[in-house]
Parts: sequence; structure tokens; C-alpha cells
Amino acid sequence: MAKKDGRILIVDDEETFRYMLTSLIEAEGYTANAAADGVQGINSVQAKAFDVALLDVKMPKVDGVEVLKFIKEYSPDTEAIMVTAVGDVRLAVECMKLGAYDYITKPFSTEELLGTIDRALERKRLLRENILMKKELSRFVGSSEIIGKSAVFQKVLEVAARVAPTESTILIQGSSGTGKELVANFIFKNSSRAANPFVALNCASIPDSLIESELFGHEKGAFTDAKAMKQGLVEIANGGTLFLDEVGDISLMVQPKLLRFVQTGEFRRVGGNKVLKSDVRIISATNKDLSQEVRAGRFREDLLYRLNVITIEIPPLQSRLEDIPLLVDWFLKNKLKTKTQVQINPKALEVLLKYDWPGNVRELENVIERAAILCADNMIQPHDLSLPLKATMLSSTLKDEDVLGGPIPMREIERLHIQGVLKNAEGSKSKTAKILGISLKTLYNKINQFQIKDGQ
Repeated sequence: MAKKDGRILIVDDEETFRYMLTSLIEAEGYTANAAADGVQGINSVQAKAFDVALLDVKMPKVDGVEVLKFIKEYSPDTEAIMVTAVGDVRLAVECMKLGAYDYITKPFSTEELLGTIDRALERKRLLRENILMKKELSRFVGSSEIIGKSAVFQKVLEVAARVAPTESTILIQGSSGTGKELVANFIFKNSSRAANPFVALNCASIPDSLIESELFGHEKGAFTDAKAMKQGLVEIANGGTLFLDEVGDISLMVQPKLLRFVQTGEFRRVGGNKVLKSDVRIISATNKDLSQEVRAGRFREDLLYRLNVITIEIPPLQSRLEDIPLLVDWFLKNKLKTKTQVQINPKALEVLLKYDWPGNVRELENVIERAAILCADNMIQPHDLSLPLKATMLSSTLKDEDVLGGPIPMREIERLHIQGVLKNAEGSKSKTAKILGISLKTLYNKINQFQIKDGQ
């Protein structure tokens, strides 16, 4: 029998019946653990994560109801199935009000038992997918497509494809906006864990005081607002992949706990004493030089060694300019929700190829989206591109030779520069003056001198 995903806990005080259930469930391909009474059952739940618990309702000292209450508080994503005699059906129904998934009455058939377990596992899977979906919707999700034919980017994808089937931890390095999460998704989708969760956490967006709870969860009452037990992302991602974006921003207080988890798969919830385990592959990303962070004392060297078993460098967009036409075409065809297809003038494309793109692919996407919305006749012209003046030089009206260093009067360059900064500052005079390094009074004099009007 092929092994199936699913860890089942059996809590029953009848040894023969407990042995029969264990043999039956293991023969079906599941992993089974047995407990002889309610106390052992509670200890088992504290020590390991279970998908389904089969609980005998009537047991001496600590009965199945008490075990159920503990499970719903300590491990609420474990689905509980109550096992009862015919006369205890009313009690079993009460258990369902407490959070049990279902109940089965003795004697029951093999088909009834396995069918109930399968449905409970399916419910757990759907609930977990719902949690993951909500987390995905709550954060910005970029394109799932990887666009790029340049040699430097194809080399990145080749390395990613080779390491994807392994279980090694991977560190993806690159400037902001280069597409580090897209490469992480590519690795995940080509790994043996592709059917399991991919959970992403932007470490820079979580305050230091909350990131430990976000990663490892917390127990009820662990801190003021901890009104209920909460699972951490390492539990939710069990069996799958955890992507730690901007991992260089994790505080020094949390780094030792992350190191322990990467080394052993073990962790403790905030406010908890029990050691739990989760099987997760770690992919991390950063726009920082972590070696420099180590030298500055802001990042643990041993954690860096654990995270970068394999390092992938994502090139900036400036190093793969030949990919810009492909990216622009993809954005226009797939990202814009316009009734009519927007196109780009070849002159505008030339402007994009001359720009150095400090914000990388994310900046390109934003520029194209803005230009597509504001352009006339569904055609993006050079003047529709919100870029610094040195890139555009008002290409729609100037010839190719009219660039910096060309035969343009200094007065005209100054006028165009002030006009361009005003446009990028959305008309804010104080912001424009600060960028230009002049006083507000001087800026107003220049505006009057060059007869620059708002909106021009």
C-alpha cells in the first residue's frame, strides 16, 4: 500500500480495539499513533501535529470530551472524530457543537471509518487552502510569469531548475523589484513539494515584536492580545515551502530561533514549552549584502551559512535590457484591464531602453501601467512615460541628437529639467525645490522666468 499523507491519532482505552484501528489505518497507508487513555492522548497532541484524532468518548479519568476540548484549544486544525456506542449518540452530537468533525458508532464498517477519515482530511486541506488564500490576497502578488530571454537571465533559470528538485535551502539575492519571489515560485513549482503549500512572509513588513509569533505561532495568553492559540507559518507550511522575503530584516532576537528551526525543524510557539516539529523547505531572499550585515553585527554568520547552501543572484534590469520589449509586451497584454489593446510607439520603447531602471522590473511595470492609462488613442508616446528627464528629454519633440551634450542651450536644459521634476513631483513646489536643491522662492522665480504652467 502506497503511503498517504495524513497523521492519525487513536485514543482508546480498549487495547484490542486500539490495535485493530491502528492496523487498519496503517494498512490504508496513513501514519498512526495510539494512546491508551485521555492523558496520553493530550501528551501526544502536545508533542506532535496530527491531522485527525479518533477519540473514544467514554474513558476513565480523562474522557474523549476533555481531549476534544484540549485539541480545539491547543491544535484547532486537527479534525476530531468521536468514537461512541449507540447509547452515547446524544453526547457525540454535543461534541460536534464543541468542534468535533463527526462521530461514528460502534460497531462500524471499515468503509465507514476510512470514508469519515478521508472526508476529515479533505476538510482540513480545504481549510488550510482557505488560510493560504487569504494570506495571498492580503499581500501584493506580482505576476506568476517569468519573462526573459537574455543570456544572463536564462542562466539564472537554469540554476534554479537544477536546484529545484533538491531539499537544500536557497538564498536568492537581488535588488528590489528584480523578481526574487517569482524565482522562488519557479523553484517551488518544479520541486517535489509542488503539491503542498507555498507560504510567503515579507520579513520587512512585520514589526520585530510580532515576527516571532508570525513565524512560530503563539499560545493563548502568551501576550496581551493573544486571546486564542495561533499557528505560525512554519506549521501552516508543513510539508511545503516557506519563502522568507527580505530575510536580512529579521531581528537578532529571532535569528537564533530561526537558526534552530532551519537546523532541526523544531520550534516552540511564543508562550509555549512544548517542542513541535514541522517539515518545511526554506527559500529566502534579500536585497542586502548579508556578508556585510554579518560584519556589521546585524546578522548571524551561522544562520547565513544555513540559509545560503545554494545562492542565486538575480541580475538587475539594467543588465538585461533586451528583455524590456518582452516585459512591456507582457504587461500590456496581461496586466491592463482595458477594453482596447494598448500599444507602444517605437520611440517610447527606445526611451525605455536608454533608462537605467533603479527600481528594476517593478518600476517598469508601474511606468507602463501609468502610461497606458494616461496615453491618447491607446498608443504610448515618449511624453507619456513618467521617467527622469535625462531618459526622456521630451523625445516626442526633440530629435535623436538633442540629448545632454548635444546642441541644446543651457537655458532650455534648465527649463526642461525644472518642468520634468515638477511633473514627477506631481506639482508639489516644496518637493520640487528640495529635489533641485534650491529655495522655494528661487523655484517660483524660475517658474515665472521660464513661464512654466502647472500640468506642463
